[in-house]
Amino acid sequence: MFRSHTCGELRPEHAGQEVILAGWVHRRRDHGPLIFIDLRDRYGLTQVVFDSATAPEAHGIASESRPEYVLQVRGLIGRRPEDSINPELPTGAIEMHAVVATILNPALTPPLSIAREGGEEEALRLKYRYLDLRRERMQRNMRLRHRVIKFMRDFLDREGFLEIETPILIKSTPEGARDYLVPSRLYPGKFYALPQSPQQLKQLLMVAGYDKYFQIARCFRDEDQRADRQPEFTQLDLEMSFVEQEDILNLIERLLVELVREVTPHKRLMTPFPRLTYAEALERYGTDKPDLRYALELVNLSDIVADTQFQVFKSALEQGGQVKGVRIPGCGSYSRKQLDELTELARSAGARGLAWVTLPSDATAAPRSSFGRLVTTTEMNNIIDRMGGQPGDLLLLLADRAEVVATGLDRLRREFATRLNLADPQLLSFVWIIEFPLLEWNKDEHRWDAVHHPFTAPLDADLAMLASDPGQVRAQAYDVALNGYEAGGGSIRIHQRSIQQQLFQCLGMSAEIAQAQFGHLLEAFEYGAPPHGGIALGLDRLIMLLADEITIREVMAFPKTQQAVDLLTNAPSTVDEQQLQDLQIMICKKPM
Repeated sequence: MFRSHTCGELRPEHAGQEVILAGWVHRRRDHGPLIFIDLRDRYGLTQVVFDSATAPEAHGIASESRPEYVLQVRGLIGRRPEDSINPELPTGAIEMHAVVATILNPALTPPLSIAREGGEEEALRLKYRYLDLRRERMQRNMRLRHRVIKFMRDFLDREGFLEIETPILIKSTPEGARDYLVPSRLYPGKFYALPQSPQQLKQLLMVAGYDKYFQIARCFRDEDQRADRQPEFTQLDLEMSFVEQEDILNLIERLLVELVREVTPHKRLMTPFPRLTYAEALERYGTDKPDLRYALELVNLSDIVADTQFQVFKSALEQGGQVKGVRIPGCGSYSRKQLDELTELARSAGARGLAWVTLPSDATAAPRSSFGRLVTTTEMNNIIDRMGGQPGDLLLLLADRAEVVATGLDRLRREFATRLNLADPQLLSFVWIIEFPLLEWNKDEHRWDAVHHPFTAPLDADLAMLASDPGQVRAQAYDVALNGYEAGGGSIRIHQRSIQQQLFQCLGMSAEIAQAQFGHLLEAFEYGAPPHGGIALGLDRLIMLLADEITIREVMAFPKTQQAVDLLTNAPSTVDEQQLQDLQIMICKKPM
């Protein structure tokens, strides 16, 4: 056998036993007659002692060995002397005394250190990902990923769900992001698409009578990348029949609470999960994925400055905008340079500028402000009172269109949460966001777009407005956010052909186009489609937050860069000309 035990399982009770270990040289310490090697596999480390007096041949092998050599060692387990016990290691109370050793495979000097993390460019880590994955941090993240997915499978199995796989090669239909297209050799000029999600397929499973479906689904979206986004990702995809929104929210909340308590028991949870409407989330936090681990709520000042002569406020209000602010406790001593830096931060979020008020620690001293001379004393006092200003505080205000104010203050709110260490890293603050708008106006293309996707059901109370005032229709849609990230989203689906056709019409889709792209779904709705709904949880993002990482690349085995490049295999790459000919594809350079 190659090994009788792993490098992480031996304990003092194994003392006196002869065992065989196999693994990689993690560290090597040469003391002449004695050589110490920490042998590593994914289960842990075991210290192996090579003594030239008792096992000269094995000592010779240890002399030749270097970091990341693959060794097989046979020897006796002994207890370490009291003064050399390593309490940091599960195997720290024992050591192996080598009798026979074999080099199974030598190794080149690695371009990055396995035993010591940090310092390399991420590009180097991704190019040599198979080495990076040997590190304890990455192995810990991969174990966590396994445990999260296993827990979800076991939980849903207990709840009566069936795991059903859906195709990877499907029809290209407009669902938001660009599709990745796969050309068909057998049908030249025609294409499959990789699924952005199994949305239509899981709805068809509901029509088929599988009332509780789930899948650990691979999804593909050709979109701009960022820290928490990849061209391919994994989600827990789930759908249920004969349910209302409350049923799905309660199920997922139970799943997430039990998951955290089982898999990351050191984390703390806020339960039950708060619920905010979409409008309330934007009003109070400026975002539909607020981080509720800290306050810093936005304050609407529009009504108390409605009659102001300060042109910045007045102009914004006359154009239908808002004046809102956020109170930053204890930052009233900020210098002009620091305030100018905050102004640039607001501008980077789309704002034209930033108004500020600093309140001295001395309550008798007058406030300092970027606009104090342009408003009345009453207006300034009203602003300070409305925002709850206290001595030593900093008040930041934006006046602009509602979406600009929300984005800018959200950026500032998150910035100060970081500066002031307001977000407890051990706290998981889930929040449900409900009652999203069904549609949003696309100013560039002068049409309505679906906020979630075109299969989301409108609230029953708003259904009548779908024809008369689409922008006011709320959706039976819901997101779950976690610590400032969207962790998942779902909705109750349309299950009646007439309503689905009406929504397609609102989206500017003719009956002919709707039939060509979604005819299979529309027809299925005529064969007894039950009321149904579901949700998808982004597993990469959820695991990233559970692992205290800042990008999803740290919890994926083989991720791509932010430019969607695989540095390990150099993909995307050119293909053989014969492959293109087989597919009847010609590469045409886009004119500059």
